Amino acid sequence: MLGAADDPSAFVPRHRLVALTRHRRPGLRLTRSGLVMESLIPSILEQKVTTDEAYRAWRLLVRKFGEPAPGPAPGRMCVMPAPRTWALIPSWEWHRAGVDNKRASTILRAVRVAGRLEEAVRMEPGAARARLEVVPGVGPWTSAETVQRSHGAADEVTVGDLHLPRIVGWALAGDRDADDSVMLELLEPYAGQRHRAARLILLSGRVPARRAPKMPRWDVGGCEGHSASPPSSRLPSNRGPHEQGDPHRPSGTNARS
Repeated sequence: MLGAADDPSAFVPRHRLVALTRHRRPGLRLTRSGLVMESLIPSILEQKVTTDEAYRAWRLLVRKFGEPAPGPAPGRMCVMPAPRTWALIPSWEWHRAGVDNKRASTILRAVRVAGRLEEAVRMEPGAARARLEVVPGVGPWTSAETVQRSHGAADEVTVGDLHLPRIVGWALAGDRDADDSVMLELLEPYAGQRHRAARLILLSGRVPARRAPKMPRWDVGGCEGHSASPPSSRLPSNRGPHEQGDPHRPSGTNARS
């Protein structure tokens, strides 16, 4: 859980920026929770919304439907609801938490096969991702974010993200318009450790300047009807959440599924 099984010594920096960041963050380890659903559901909540919105939805739903944390714990600390409890959450509670119908439906499909998905923790990351992606609404972005957290997968880099390719492109090559293919090419020297390299790049703080204002928050709970979806003008045209709702990521829109 705290990265004791991680082996950061296997990582060899290939860029000065990455080497400097690693030197400044000597204690960085990739954690492995061993909990697939507890990693998958937050990743689904992060799809196509800002990090703040995803954190808020997770906090509201877990506090309302989860169980109090065992042992001495701060007030209102709760553990994630069981799959059966997720399945019984009324539609209006999803809306109050700011979760649109598409993400709520994906979570409901996932919890119906929670037992099979939890088996993925014993699989290699690639096979685990393939099993997760059988669930409609779980795509490459979400499966990568999930195994990064559940498996501590050092090589499972996130693709389909709104921000990550441009951050990696800018940090390693001065290319603020880099796409997934360019990002993967730049990370090729880190084969086997690409996610770790991307984490260090994010932690470096070297990001391109914004060209536009942050995406405004969208109030799902304020919409009429249960099938409403965000206005298309507020979503990226060809990208759909930036493993964790990461505190070191920009708080703009995340990726597709």
